[in-house]
Amino acid sequence: MLSGAQARRSLLRAWLRFMRRAERASCLWHALSYGNGARRSSVLGIRGVVLSLGLILGIAAVADAQPILTDAQFKGPVTHYPHGVLGDRIEYSAMVLQDSRGRSHRIDLPVGGAVFEDLAPRLWDVTGDGLPEAVVVESDPQAGAQLAIYGLRGGTLHKIAATPHIGTRFRWLAPVAAVDLDGDGHIEIAYIDRPHLAKTLRVWRYQNGALQEVAQQTGLTNHRIGEDFITSGLRDCGAGPELITVDADWTRIMATSLVDGRLISRDIGAFSHRDQLATRLYCVDPA
Repeated sequence: MLSGAQARRSLLRAWLRFMRRAERASCLWHALSYGNGARRSSVLGIRGVVLSLGLILGIAAVADAQPILTDAQFKGPVTHYPHGVLGDRIEYSAMVLQDSRGRSHRIDLPVGGAVFEDLAPRLWDVTGDGLPEAVVVESDPQAGAQLAIYGLRGGTLHKIAATPHIGTRFRWLAPVAAVDLDGDGHIEIAYIDRPHLAKTLRVWRYQNGALQEVAQQTGLTNHRIGEDFITSGLRDCGAGPELITVDADWTRIMATSLVDGRLISRDIGAFSHRDQLATRLYCVDPA
């Protein structure tokens, strides 16, 4: 018979499995217009579900040994990194996360240094323990963007892993998804490296406490300069997870799988508007 803590963890994991299925069905980024006209977006997928189920998560974990991240927001707008790739020149110097015990955790980046050059933090399970970490784009004024992962360790928020910086100022990346793409038991994280220039899908695996690149493929993208949303997502239509993006010319929707360490892409229809891509995320492909 399960102990109280084990039962709560089982309930929590069941909810998180549901959330991952929800994310696979719909994780296209949509623009969210604020009253003051400022740019920022919200993700349709695991973050939205986490927010809506925050109370349930809190109940499930009330006496559990490990607090769980339930909400994440950027704070501290700054203008010293005027890249403007997301439609304005405002980025963020801080991130505030809430956990299932009602506690707040804050990360402040050095004054005048790196910024969160992103739409919103994503609550994605990266370590494979069934609990979410915060995945963000963090940009250095000299070295450009990196994908960074923040998580709770001993109840304290830490930067637990990151990709290398791209290496040049005003160079950016656009996240796609985090999931076990090849069934090896480890989570892979996918993003488009320089979606306006290199247009390269890169996949990294979280293993042994670090990120290791496992594959990359050119000719794919998910963002155009000035847009306050990311046009990509994740789906599983029964044959395994697929990363959904567009091709480099923004004319075709592409589904990419990780097979035997290689990325394999296939054309799943024409692209003219992101609503078409959202339809593909629900496994509705042209006959």
